[in-house]
Amino acid sequence: MTDKLMKIMKNSVVQHGSFNDRIYLMKLDKEDFPGIFDELASLQKRFGYSKIFAKVPPYAVPAFLKEGYSLEARIPFFYNGELEGAFLGKFFSDSRRSDERWEEVEKNVRLALLKQKKHHSPRIPHDMLMRPAQEKDVSQMAELYRAVFETYPFPIHDPVYLRQTMKDNVSYWGVWEKEKLVALSSAEQDKKGQNVEMTDFATDPAYRGKGLASLLLLEMEEATAQSGFRTGYTIARALSAGMNITFARAGYQFGGTLLQNTNISGHFESMNVWYKRFA
Repeated sequence: MTDKLMKIMKNSVVQHGSFNDRIYLMKLDKEDFPGIFDELASLQKRFGYSKIFAKVPPYAVPAFLKEGYSLEARIPFFYNGELEGAFLGKFFSDSRRSDERWEEVEKNVRLALLKQKKHHSPRIPHDMLMRPAQEKDVSQMAELYRAVFETYPFPIHDPVYLRQTMKDNVSYWGVWEKEKLVALSSAEQDKKGQNVEMTDFATDPAYRGKGLASLLLLEMEEATAQSGFRTGYTIARALSAGMNITFARAGYQFGGTLLQNTNISGHFESMNVWYKRFA
């Protein structure tokens, strides 16, 4: 079961459904503003979602705040390396607006920020190969994602979905040991906004501790920066100390926490935003 990705109004994009029990406004088209509020409210009321999560440019922030949204995270140079991107949340249940593991979330951020100052230059093991993933790899990719994540907010367990996103706006990178895929990640590209989300990191449990996520991140950064993207960011699991440290060590800055935002590995989790300017 996955949530539906669709266009609403003229050209805004949302993901919504019972799996994440939320509406995610992924792209706000300026022509849909401010009418978007009525559209989101109607969708929320129809399905009873417990959260609306919105990613919007600066001009829309004051109106969203007036509508009862809270600023959860921000990236100063999100759009075209210049304009700020804001991540806002509106909650419709008490359980969704708080995290009982908040102390652990804060601890992981502090730990990651401490690691930020330490030099870290991982090297790929001599018996492994890192390369862009291709359509021929999608079955193996889906198998790895199924092994690592019990649930996930997007259908990365499905080879058909992976193949389609490869054709659209996502580049996948993997690490292979001989013929076996042992680690994987993706770069979801917004060509118009010149930003890229570094996401979908998965490492076979037997190969953890080798710095493979860091290697994949550095490789994706280099490739996307050379292609003209100006800002990289991630929405990382707040309870995963390792992933937060990976981004902090790579020079990413902490942008804020999205409360109870995502159904991942079987339950709702808060997510941390990290960002980095390439140029």
